[in-house]
Amino acid sequence: MGIFKAYDIRGLVPSELDAELAKKIGNSFARFLGAKRLVIGQDMRTHSPEIADAVAEGMRDAGCTPIRLGLASTPMTYYAIGALDCDGGLCVTASHNPAEYNGMKLCRAGAVPISGATGIQDIERMCSEPYPEPVAERGGQEEIEILADYVEHVVRFANIPTDVKIAIDASNGIAGHTLPGILQSLPTVEAASMLMEPDGSFPVHEANPLKEENLDGLRVLVKESGAALGVCFDGDADRCCFVDETGRTVSADLVTAWLAPSFIKSGDKTPIVYDLRSSWVVREVIEEHGGVALRDRVGHSFIKATMRKEGAVFGGELSGHFYFADNFTCDSGVIAMVSALSLLTAPENRGKKFSEMVEGLRRYHATGEINFRVADKDAILAELKERYKDGEQDELDGITVSFGDLSDPDWWWFNVRASNTEPLLRLNLEARTAALRDERRDELVALLGDPE
Repeated sequence: MGIFKAYDIRGLVPSELDAELAKKIGNSFARFLGAKRLVIGQDMRTHSPEIADAVAEGMRDAGCTPIRLGLASTPMTYYAIGALDCDGGLCVTASHNPAEYNGMKLCRAGAVPISGATGIQDIERMCSEPYPEPVAERGGQEEIEILADYVEHVVRFANIPTDVKIAIDASNGIAGHTLPGILQSLPTVEAASMLMEPDGSFPVHEANPLKEENLDGLRVLVKESGAALGVCFDGDADRCCFVDETGRTVSADLVTAWLAPSFIKSGDKTPIVYDLRSSWVVREVIEEHGGVALRDRVGHSFIKATMRKEGAVFGGELSGHFYFADNFTCDSGVIAMVSALSLLTAPENRGKKFSEMVEGLRRYHATGEINFRVADKDAILAELKERYKDGEQDELDGITVSFGDLSDPDWWWFNVRASNTEPLLRLNLEARTAALRDERRDELVALLGDPE
């Protein structure tokens, strides 16, 4: 697959993405939007300054003035795009990918994402054409310091009335740049932290909190510090994953179900969006508290579009993205963190432990996401559709098949979908019992091949 992907641009430096191509991308992005002012943020990777500089030069050649933020997380860049007078912007980052990767996440004005279907493919086509002559009046260049304003924005989501201790693993990612000011502005929060120094070589572990082994250091820190919960951020800080006070992982769909009621106004049919890989408990909890559960395709561009269309106030994905309407309908790991601390310390939850609060959400037994490298993804999906035709099927994203009723001891469901970023099929499965989960998982693994 090329570097122009379904949700962003991402590739190896310099073999797939270098300064020359970055300049073309910046120029094409500005021309595609007809932009006069575009924000540029950049993460801590060693090649991000060179890539960001090249993007800026390409924008200037198109008559657009780049607004340079310098070091910025993806959520901080989203904030700048939403808060400033501009036509959109991008963050130079490769998110959780290893150090040799870089890329860009792009938005229109108002922090509306640009996906493969809404502009990335057009920008790819424009980049394949000869580079145009610079316009007669090249764009200028602005450098602004917005971190303090961003800290104030994040802190507005916090209502933490009592003292609480948290353990934080910043994964040597860009969260280590934005977190100190936020924590200093939360006087009731005491943080035990690790890997806070931004380091694009990621010397200790990959900046991907979805991999259980990358949470091992956080588990130790939680127990040694006596923290009420732990949080691990990915490389660009738009995602986070949680562990409870015992070090046990609390999957992101359970966190979505746990947080959702705090966003539902009493007597109001508040829409909440969740992705279709999530546990059935997410829908149940939203509806139990009077909200409207909106099941959606996987991917931030889909979740954000649905939230905007339906007026949803909150959303969550199994991958650790949490979305907030009051955050320009964007995802933010740090806002998820302060929301969790606010709920944990709410007066009605005084004395309760995080593990106790989420235990009632562990109603079903899930496999988590399992990946398979297959030669013909479409053929496999067609085979699954035929083999499981007796179940209730939908094709919102890949194929989802469910069997039985929730009250049935033999109830189970699965989703298999093609990755939008890698040549993989991804399986998620959930069942009433652990034994049934394992039985059906083994059945599907036999069809799909050896897991990655």
